[in-house]
Amino acid sequence: MKILVTGFDPFGGEAINPAIEAVRLLPDEIAGAEIIKLEIPTVFHKSANVVREKALEVKPDVILNIGQAGGRAELTPERVAINQDDARIPDNEGNQPIDVFIQNDGDPAYFATLPVKAMVQAIRQAGLPASVSNTAGTFVCNHIMYQSLYFVAKEMPNTKAGFMHIPFMTQQVVDKPNVPSMSLNDIAKGIEKAIEAIVEYNDKEDIKVVGGATH
Repeated sequence: MKILVTGFDPFGGEAINPAIEAVRLLPDEIAGAEIIKLEIPTVFHKSANVVREKALEVKPDVILNIGQAGGRAELTPERVAINQDDARIPDNEGNQPIDVFIQNDGDPAYFATLPVKAMVQAIRQAGLPASVSNTAGTFVCNHIMYQSLYFVAKEMPNTKAGFMHIPFMTQQVVDKPNVPSMSLNDIAKGIEKAIEAIVEYNDKEDIKVVGGATH
């Protein structure tokens, strides 16, 4: 089993992005699955082209995109991505689409094909805060989740895909009073536990639990 795990480069004035930093800390094998790591640009459409090109090369069973959600206190697997770019800030190349469809022939939304509740359960059992999120926003994080699900639906229907948001890492909030954060090692540990759940539930339905969503 191959899992392509992506992390964004720094954006929004930050010198570091815990997404790619945590992805780099992951072992090369988790629960018997080969982990393929990929840094992607925080740029609309270019990020999707990079992921698509790598996926066509390595033919993964799963694509898991990781992105920073500054202000969240938990690790939050995303349930759904919407067909809308609506950027409050420019991306790393100055693009700032407002109220624009991501794919004109795409569905209004795509649901993650990963076991998001099992992922949350596995992270919590490791002693870390987690919940299912019902909004990936409308910036490049939602964009890459939507594009990945669109791409696999069109070209790699046997590949599963999804996205998980992570908090700021501790060193990013030194000058941000009262903003939640998590250590980089804990973020990486949470991603690893989520991947273990993805492997375990690869041929099973997601667990059925009440709630578990806060966003």
